Amino acid sequence: MLIRMGPDIRESEVTDKGLWLDRRRFLAMGAAGAVAASAFPVGASPLTGAKSAYKVDETPTPMKDVTTYNNFYEFGTDKSDPAQLAPSYFGKPAKPWTLAISGECAKPGTIGLEDLIKPHALEERIYRMRCVEAWSMVIPWVGIPLADVLKRFEPNSKAKFVEFTTLVDPERFPGQRSRLLDWPYIEGLRMDEAMHPLTLLAVGLYGETLLPQNGAPIRLVVPWKYGFKGIKSIVSIRFTETPARSTWMKSAPREYGFYANVNPKVDHPRWSQAKERRIGEFLKRDTLPFNGYAEQVASLYAGMDLAVNY
Repeated sequence: MLIRMGPDIRESEVTDKGLWLDRRRFLAMGAAGAVAASAFPVGASPLTGAKSAYKVDETPTPMKDVTTYNNFYEFGTDKSDPAQLAPSYFGKPAKPWTLAISGECAKPGTIGLEDLIKPHALEERIYRMRCVEAWSMVIPWVGIPLADVLKRFEPNSKAKFVEFTTLVDPERFPGQRSRLLDWPYIEGLRMDEAMHPLTLLAVGLYGETLLPQNGAPIRLVVPWKYGFKGIKSIVSIRFTETPARSTWMKSAPREYGFYANVNPKVDHPRWSQAKERRIGEFLKRDTLPFNGYAEQVASLYAGMDLAVNY
């Protein structure tokens, strides 16, 4: 199995923080408090998660690459834009981060980030991340299982899907001043995908709170899907009867589908998906079905034609 159930990555394999960390630190604080303080962070804060059995036996991508090579069109279209333009996000007055919970559930409402996170134990999970553009990383996320959060709002029998929405704030996200995409950014999962134990709400990476370029203060991580499904800076979670028409589906329906499962046998209309370039490596490697998580998730799609339901 590619997901190991024991300690298999040596501490010596993880990049030394001294090589990549050059930003202001806050004083150490409790995990929930650190997450709350990161809603509009000046810099990353320490964030400890228990080592999880959900991890891959691969060396994590250096933090420098994870935080400077990003797709986050709310900041701009170049990979370097999010990190370079992050001060426009940092420099605004801090305010509490809240999430609106709505739709087919018994307990809708608005909840603060700290209250959303507080009941749950943070975990560190080392996952592969495969971009639809055919590059990849290995990232040590810190977060909580999405299923544990969704259960608290008691979705009803009509809740077949979950829809997520990113913050709209052109003052903090200069990319939203353009009409490149139909803002806000929207993504969705089928309910069984959302409730799968691999699906994570991440609030940190590499033992620090998320930086804006990585989706601060809270984002989705679904490791068997292409990276654009991992919606960032979430402000809304809605339970629905029908699937969300996601932002990329609206923008380019011939190129992007609802499921977006990593599938080396189904090419993007403009490039092959058979191989990928791991950031930091010269040679390409074979792309694995479901990004290497087939043993855990293939049963979710039994009987489906994954060449059609892309």
